[in-house]
Amino acid sequence: MAYLNKEQELHLSAIEQEVIGLASDLVQHDSGFHSHETHAQILYAPSGCMTLLTRHQQVILPPQKLMFIPAGLEHRVTFRNVVAYRSIYLDIRKVNVETLGLEVRVVSPLLAEVIERICQWGWEGEYTPAQHNILTVFWDEFHQAQKESYQLDIPSDYRLQSWMAAFMLEKKVPPFLHELAQYVGASEKTITRIFKRETHMSYQAWRQQWRVYRAIELLAENTVISEISDQLEFSSDSAFIEFFKNHTGRTPAKYFV
Repeated sequence: MAYLNKEQELHLSAIEQEVIGLASDLVQHDSGFHSHETHAQILYAPSGCMTLLTRHQQVILPPQKLMFIPAGLEHRVTFRNVVAYRSIYLDIRKVNVETLGLEVRVVSPLLAEVIERICQWGWEGEYTPAQHNILTVFWDEFHQAQKESYQLDIPSDYRLQSWMAAFMLEKKVPPFLHELAQYVGASEKTITRIFKRETHMSYQAWRQQWRVYRAIELLAENTVISEISDQLEFSSDSAFIEFFKNHTGRTPAKYFV
């Protein structure tokens, strides 16, 4: 089970262990909006890419990264590819993580092994000495892990709500500014003001960042360059490669190397 329903949530809150892991291989998953009131959550996938949505942000989670989700944050996790799903729940009544916000961190090889161990052990009984040692390493590695940004703010203006759902859930490429203005019935200046106010980016910059993150998702799914270029509406493969390198500092072929 990749996420917890209300009954399982009650069961989770009754478990004495402060760190609980889940492991599963999943395809085409959509958790729907939900939250965990007593537990923060860490998501990680050795392979595959997940997308997390809140009411105001999209955050992608490429392979070999982890995502920390604070307790009580309403969120939705989706993916269409095969994902080696790993989830760790942290009881905030026993673990001091309340100062941490929604964030993505790099997973070291050691931290990856530790996460695998945690996601495979049982939920019942007291920790063994070996498990205590693993948790010590887990926290050391977690706190040292480098942070990276894969977040994209989502405008909440009512005029854009239905279109935002298409970009975020259906993965449709956002149109050019003049096309979006025609779709929503607002002027280009109005849309520009909305994006500057709510995302601190121009619409064009926001659209380009959306394409960068979508390209990373597709690369994580082992999609070939020609198909990515076509899906993201580039004029040629070389145009996409140059665009991706300019935004990430690496070519698509070397991004996950």
